This record gives sequence, C-alpha cells and structure tokens, in this order.
Amino acid sequence: MILISHRGNTTGKTLEENNPSLLNKLIEKEYNVEIDVWYDGEQLFLGHDKPEFKVETEYLKNDLFWCHAKNLLALEFMLENNIHCFWHQNDDYTLTSKGIIWTYPNRLVSKKSVIVCKTLQETEYYKDLDIFGICSDYIGETK
Repeated sequence: MILISHRGNTTGKTLEENNPSLLNKLIEKEYNVEIDVWYDGEQLFLGHDKPEFKVETEYLKNDLFWCHAKNLLALEFMLENNIHCFWHQNDDYTLTSKGIIWTYPNRLVSKKSVIVCKTLQETEYYKDLDIFGICSDYIGETK
C-alpha cells in the first residue's frame, strides 16, 4: 500500500502546505506527496487556495508526486507534459492520469483506490484494507 502525504503534511495540518522546501525534505525520505498545482498559461505554481510557490515543469515530473490540478489550464498542461495528475472537486471518484481511482473521504474503496482520509482515526482504519493507497495529513504517524 502506498502512503501519500496530503500537501506535504505528515502529522497534521501545517502552514507549510505545498511549500517546495517541505516537499523536498519529504521526497528525500521517499514519501509520496499529493500537491496542488495551478497554471496561468505561462508559469506553474503550487498552493491550495491560490497560486503561491513558483515551480518548473521538471519539478512536477517526480514519480513521488500526485498532482491535483486546481484549474483547467493546469490539468491540460500536466496531461500534455506527462505529469501524473488528476482533477476533482466533490466527486466521489476520479481517475488519475495513471488510472488510479482517487477516492473522496468515506466512500467505498477497491484495490485500485487511493482514499483521502481527513483524520488520524480514518487513516488508521484504512491502513489495514486491501487498497492501493491512503492520502492523509497523518501519514507520518502511520508510515
């Protein structure tokens, strides 16, 4: 099972979400990380509610990143540049560009599902199921 850090969080939410300096530390430790990506037609950015941190295309091509497109331009750009990505808002399920089922919290799961867990308790519950992975702010306490 793959454990995915949600926006770079590992032991709860932090103010450093999507910050490349934090992400780089996690990548060094071989964590998978879900990140939020924006594109304005010229430049890529990371950030949850708005574009905050400039990044280059090659940075996003890391196999440990699961890139959540935050706008249509970002989704289109990442698909055209072979970057592992997905788009969702409140969908129960969506497919990543690698065919993995990204699953909204508290929905049914399958062997190809990555479930998003909002709490440590949810994370602990799902870690024992036969699923593809878990994305959580608490992955460091499970890893």
